[in-house]
Amino acid sequence: MRNLLSLECEGEVLGATLDSASGGTGMLIVTGGSQTRIGSHRLFERLADSLAARGFPCLRFDRRGVGDSEGEDPGWRDSRADILAAIAGFRSESSLDAIVGFGLCDGASALALHSGSLGLDGLILVNPWLVEAEAGEPPAAAVKDHYRKQLTSLAGWKKLLSGSVSFAKLFKGLRRIVTPRAPGLAEILARALRASAIPVDLVLARGDATAIGAHAEWRSARFAGLRASTTSFIESDSHTFARPGDFAALLEACVAALERAVQAAAEASNSASAR
Repeated sequence: MRNLLSLECEGEVLGATLDSASGGTGMLIVTGGSQTRIGSHRLFERLADSLAARGFPCLRFDRRGVGDSEGEDPGWRDSRADILAAIAGFRSESSLDAIVGFGLCDGASALALHSGSLGLDGLILVNPWLVEAEAGEPPAAAVKDHYRKQLTSLAGWKKLLSGSVSFAKLFKGLRRIVTPRAPGLAEILARALRASAIPVDLVLARGDATAIGAHAEWRSARFAGLRASTTSFIESDSHTFARPGDFAALLEACVAALERAVQAAAEASNSASAR
C-alpha cells in the first residue's frame, strides 16, 4: 500500500511517500542534489515499490525547498533535520525493528555526515560523493582511470598519434592526477562513519566518475576502519542506473543489504533475551 505523508520539519512541511510492507526492517531513501523523491527515470519510486513487494517498507521524502516540500533548501550538508523528520515519520507510521538509510550521490554523503545522530541501523551508500571536484570536472581518480584506458589500448594510441587528442586537455588531466589535494570531504565523512560504527554497504556503478572517485577514497588509509563493509559493483557507467539491467542489479544489492540488517536485528534481539 502506498500513502502520501506530510511531515513536520522545523516549522515547515515535507512531502513524503510510504510504501508499506509487513516486514520489520525498512529502508529510508535520501535523494541527492535537488532530486525529488520520485528520482531520475522514477528510480526511487520503482525501488520503493519493488522492495515493499519483497516485504521491506520504504519511505522517501523531499527535503525542504525541494519537490513538494516547503521552505528553503538547506543543501545536503544541513539536511540533518529533514532526515530526522523523515525517520520520525517512518517510525510513527510503521512497526519497525530496524531502519537502513539508502542514499545516492550527496544523499549518501548526507547520511554519512550525520550518521552518528540519526539512530539508523545500517547505511547503503550508492555512488557516494566523497571527492570535491572542481565544477564541471570529474574526480582525479576518474581522470586517471580514463587516461589509463586510453594509454593501454590500441584505439587510444591511434587517437593520440593521429592528432585527434587535445594535448592541452591531456596535460590538464595529468596535472590533476599528480597535484596533491587536501583531504577535505573524504576525511570528514570517514571520521563521521568511523565514529558512528554503523554497518555500511557500498554500491558502485563501476564506470561512473563519482563512483570511481569514491572507490579510490574508500581504499585509502582514511577509510581503513571501514574496509570490512560490503562493496558491490554494478557494471554500468550510469550514475543513476539508467542502463538496461542496472535497476535489477541495484535492487538485488539493496535486498542483500536489508537481509543482513534483518539478521543483525535478530541476533541483537536474541542476545538481549539471553541476558
